[in-house]
Amino acid sequence: MSEAIRSDREVMEYDVVIIGAGPAGLSCAIRIKQLALETNREVSVCILEKGSEVGAHLLSGAVFETRALDELIPDWKEKGAPLNCEAKKDSFVFLTKNGSFKLPTPPQMGNHGNYIISLGELGKWLASQAEELGVEIFPGFAAAELLYDSNNEVIGIATGDMGLNKEGKRTEMFEPGVEIHARQTILTEGCHGSLTKEAIEKYNLREHADPQTYGLGIKEIWEISPDKHNEGSIQHTIGWPVDTMTYGGSWLYHLANNKISIGYVVGLDYQNPYLSPYEEMQRFKTHPKIASLLKGGKRIGYGARALVEGGLQSLPKLTFPGGALAGDSAGFLNVPKIKGNHAAMKSGIIAAESIFSCLHKEETPKNGWQCKDYQKNFEASWLYKELYKVRNIRPGFHKGLWFGLIHSAFQTFGGWMLPYTLKNHADHEQLQKSDKSNPIDYPKHDGVITFDRLTSVQLSNTNHAEDQPSHLKLKDNSVPININLPDYAEPAQRYCPAGVYEIVEEAGSKVFKINSQNCVHCKTCDIKDPSQNICWTVPQGGDGPNYSGM
Repeated sequence: MSEAIRSDREVMEYDVVIIGAGPAGLSCAIRIKQLALETNREVSVCILEKGSEVGAHLLSGAVFETRALDELIPDWKEKGAPLNCEAKKDSFVFLTKNGSFKLPTPPQMGNHGNYIISLGELGKWLASQAEELGVEIFPGFAAAELLYDSNNEVIGIATGDMGLNKEGKRTEMFEPGVEIHARQTILTEGCHGSLTKEAIEKYNLREHADPQTYGLGIKEIWEISPDKHNEGSIQHTIGWPVDTMTYGGSWLYHLANNKISIGYVVGLDYQNPYLSPYEEMQRFKTHPKIASLLKGGKRIGYGARALVEGGLQSLPKLTFPGGALAGDSAGFLNVPKIKGNHAAMKSGIIAAESIFSCLHKEETPKNGWQCKDYQKNFEASWLYKELYKVRNIRPGFHKGLWFGLIHSAFQTFGGWMLPYTLKNHADHEQLQKSDKSNPIDYPKHDGVITFDRLTSVQLSNTNHAEDQPSHLKLKDNSVPININLPDYAEPAQRYCPAGVYEIVEEAGSKVFKINSQNCVHCKTCDIKDPSQNICWTVPQGGDGPNYSGM
């Protein structure tokens, strides 16, 4: 193994280091350890999780398909997996401003045999299964940088330094980060992770792929009146409040114990710089059909995260010298099915099986090798076939709602077999200039059904030490005021669901203020900034949201 990159950091060595304790990373770790037991081999595996505990940063709708879990842990019921709320009635609804009408539920959205879950709770349970197999999990440690050898091959990661002040200088409480060297580094950071972004750029992993396209999901948990609750009920909507050229829709899932998961997703390829995904979610709740359900209830949870929506044609190359991508780091999400957790788990399983088969080959180098079998094995899997069938549905909505719906029906009933694949586009390039766009007049928050962003952030239990350097970096400090403000009315004020960015007056001049302590780690700023001037990086320690039951 290579020498430490920095002499003041402790070095730990493993066969495999996995970045992110989500469904992909945990499934990958579990499968590697299962294979090690089956073949009586020793393989050391550790997982680094930037959240304060496993599940603290996990957020999903979520209706869960068990296919990958059935493969990974067939006796999950006997082992107490937190899948307790069976999916029952499905409905698909088109909303107008004051009314609604039912649409046929697309086949991909059928949920027979699925479960409404908390992804955070499932993550904790998967972590317990991994630890029983000998996987070492380190929550509260953010992987801050990739480590390379002299051949530019990845040999592991380093965690961030602790105890730096706002200027990035060491304080008396300074603790250097830790280096973890490994034969393979698996990036399962979730959507648009900072190390994933670096690896994709360094190794040109998108050379033969479309740009990734994203959505922003805003989620709330409500406790509603028992007489309005229908455990297992599932509803999705399209239409109002967004216009027909903006991709968007809602979910509403009835959990157990009079709780519901309610949320709204806006495609981040929207064009109007005055649009606010957060405010669209709040406006959505004022619809008579939704407001009547929430009336008399209590909001008990809030969170937000970006979603990968590009599908098959936006998947980068899955391997690089010394490592691989899995889960949302790569982009395994089935948008028409409105599910990604089963896909993330399956990608982690495929990665594990591919990497394990190479670990003990005589011709495999000690570190820095590239597991090319992973790409081939993915393309032979049911996951590839599933994503291939729906590859043209999301990009069909680039031409608007009506074309998208008609094209989706055509694709669903045989059109997917035709040998064409629609292209995706980069979201940050889609914004129109503000002088060609209409401002949107959003309703005032009432504090009962609708809420301001700072009140919402409080529910996410988000915390960042105020004396640490901001983890939100600007490439050029002048861009927000000199370019984004005159050209796009500085959209960061509106696309951020946590009120991180604002324009304020100081000494008679406009100033771009970053309230990094509010950040819920959704990565939207890194994705949607039209100048690509904002870089999201990991903060110190286990800072960020501390979701419960999300």
